[in-house]
Amino acid sequence: MVFRSPAARVALFAALLNAASFGQTRPAPAPRGAALAEPKMPKLVVGIMVDQFRYDYLNRFRKEYTGGFARFLKQGAVFTNAHYEHFPTVTAIGHSTFMSGATPSVSGIIGNSWWDQNTQKTVTSVSDDKTDLLGALGAGSSPRKMLVSTIPDELKISGKGGKAFGISIKDRSAILPAGHMANGAFWFDAQSGTFVSSTYYGEKLPDWVTAYNNEKLADKYISREWMTLADPAKAFKKPVRSPGAKYAELDYTPYANELVEGLAERAIEAEKLGQGTKTDFLSVSFSANDYVGHAMGPDSDEVHDISVLTDRLLEKFFQYLDKKVGLNNVVIVMSADHGVAPLVEVNEARHMPGKRLVMAEQNKALDEALTNKFGKGKWITNRAEYAITLNRELIASKRLELSAVVEYAAGVLRGFEGIQRVYTHDQLLRGQVPHDRFHSRIINGFFPQRSGDLHVVQYPYFLYDKTGTTHGLPFNYDTHVPVMFLGMGIRPGRYHQQIAVNDIAPTLATMLGIEIPSGAYGRVLEEALVPQQ
Repeated sequence: MVFRSPAARVALFAALLNAASFGQTRPAPAPRGAALAEPKMPKLVVGIMVDQFRYDYLNRFRKEYTGGFARFLKQGAVFTNAHYEHFPTVTAIGHSTFMSGATPSVSGIIGNSWWDQNTQKTVTSVSDDKTDLLGALGAGSSPRKMLVSTIPDELKISGKGGKAFGISIKDRSAILPAGHMANGAFWFDAQSGTFVSSTYYGEKLPDWVTAYNNEKLADKYISREWMTLADPAKAFKKPVRSPGAKYAELDYTPYANELVEGLAERAIEAEKLGQGTKTDFLSVSFSANDYVGHAMGPDSDEVHDISVLTDRLLEKFFQYLDKKVGLNNVVIVMSADHGVAPLVEVNEARHMPGKRLVMAEQNKALDEALTNKFGKGKWITNRAEYAITLNRELIASKRLELSAVVEYAAGVLRGFEGIQRVYTHDQLLRGQVPHDRFHSRIINGFFPQRSGDLHVVQYPYFLYDKTGTTHGLPFNYDTHVPVMFLGMGIRPGRYHQQIAVNDIAPTLATMLGIEIPSGAYGRVLEEALVPQQ
């Protein structure tokens, strides 16, 4: 691509510089001449994700935090202005970014799911037909679609790493932070009420996971009411779910988080994490907060309640870590995979913008517009999250140029209510976008071989969900999350400069004296590190 205009060349350079820096002010380099010392290695690195935990939850409920969050806020390094610099802001991308530092444009993890042109079907970020489930029937999952390394991968490659495990309710949340070389990843099967894994990691479940499953804790929790902290005599009403997996409603209660924390303790005990001569790694992701937030919204009593309960659960986990490993031997980092939008109805009462859109109506209108312009046919092959893939076979059969059809479709979409921006595949491939922070996030989320033909961004607070709320947009309520470090080698304090979640991986790599993960796209947060002697 040739830019004849000097102004165009300058604009392109500015856009690339903006995307690379994430708008950060970088600290001055360390003085030259200092001797390089081998960093003191922690016995265990723990990565904690709280799914759908907005940064403002730390402030809103601060007076009620007496446990894990309070420990972070009092003793840890707290970054108050940390954001995700990609689109869409969804679970798989957040969890892949957490320990890889890579944007979707490099990692290949562009969503929870996407349309695969090769197989002509929707795939998830971790689906893998070459594997089978362990502990249940069906196809397994793996990290093979993630094209970059993670901190636990680099630990093992360096020779300094011991064992690595990931645990969550969701498969993608257990698998992606733990990386390619993990010893195991375990997630909850809502049909059987047990934790499962994949043959990617071995031929059978470890005995300690089987023993945990045999305790039938899910059966104990399934009949238990979620009593409110504000009024212990009052129970929250469980969301009405459509018939399906027997234990699915557990996801919408704090008991799902308790199941995860319990298995994390078993992993530490059985695998002797933090007890060897090398640095072990454990990622723990709490998914119940996300399910509750989707159903009830960030302003609900339920989100308030589960946030405080998560604080207490983290303290239980930290006390266990202290007993088994010693917190002075552990590095803990906590973040969230995304934020969430307020309920449309709550915003309306506040006289704030927002509206519920109907995706099916927009799809129908787009299909009709393309039919009127180019002839009959089913023009939309797939709409996954914020991406639309058109029917390329139909376009080829009519001897039309794909780019021309896509560009026309983009013009139609831009005229729909609630649509702020529409990007085409060619536009993103060439980097032909305006130069602001939000457009940069779109580019960072684009992976040519997997991304759709059209990428649609609504106005802030406009949702396609019929009820509840969601996340995914490049706006601050979806991108602003906690980043907090605690433990060995961490300088406590509150740090207000803007950072990216992508900075976690380079920071951990520097602390551990290992290679920065292959696709990491951030800086070292050296202001929060105790200088090595």
